Amino acid sequence: MDFTTIIGTLVAFGAVLTAMMMGEGGGLGTFLDVPSLALVFGGTIAVTLMNFPIGEIKQIVKVMMVTAMHKSTTPSEEIARIVSYANLARKEGLLALEAKLQEVDDAFFAKGIQLVIDGFNADTVRDIMDLEAEWQRQRHSMGKKIMDQMGAFAPAFGMIGTLVGLVLMLQNLDDPSKIGGGMATALLTTLYGAMASNMVFLPLAGKLEVRAKHEALLRELMIEGIVAIQSGEKPQLIKEKLKGFLSPSAREGVGV
Repeated sequence: MDFTTIIGTLVAFGAVLTAMMMGEGGGLGTFLDVPSLALVFGGTIAVTLMNFPIGEIKQIVKVMMVTAMHKSTTPSEEIARIVSYANLARKEGLLALEAKLQEVDDAFFAKGIQLVIDGFNADTVRDIMDLEAEWQRQRHSMGKKIMDQMGAFAPAFGMIGTLVGLVLMLQNLDDPSKIGGGMATALLTTLYGAMASNMVFLPLAGKLEVRAKHEALLRELMIEGIVAIQSGEKPQLIKEKLKGFLSPSAREGVGV
């Protein structure tokens, strides 16, 4: 579980809610307006549906959960695992790796090892895994694009709601007692749009981009390691080769 995403979200909303409750004459009820919420979030979802295929939209909840909850392995951990598999394959043969597949949670890594067990040559293994990695990159890219677009749509609908509220308020200028309340309601849609964009959609888009880059690095590392195992390279040589994916400070901590 990625606690930084959860903690950041809680702190951000906590800070805003605290400011709402502590302001003079404030309170959470002052900042609650159901029509404004419906306009911002309903409008954002509607134009997102217009902008993207329904198949991609169905993945958005999954993307958000993976972004917030999933914690991936480190390159050092993957190198250690690959070297241990190389040692096993060198001592007992490639078929001995089949017993290790039950321990693998990563479907990408498991697929690569299965290709090696099935006897595919190194070039074929690399080609298949490169295609799989590219598909995953495209999936993450689309998820980030959806989040970015929602981050842009939400403030726009906040402004639309504010303009609608101002028009309605201006129709009641003959009653000055309604101007203050009308203005407050009109501004709430801008507030909701800004909160949704800057506290939900854009941070999730940024985290998804970071995760995509990290996963791409891991995938490339896995491909090189699995192809090296299939080619029968020495475990120590594999380890030294894969250290090239690490920063100089992280290389000393790689164990086997």
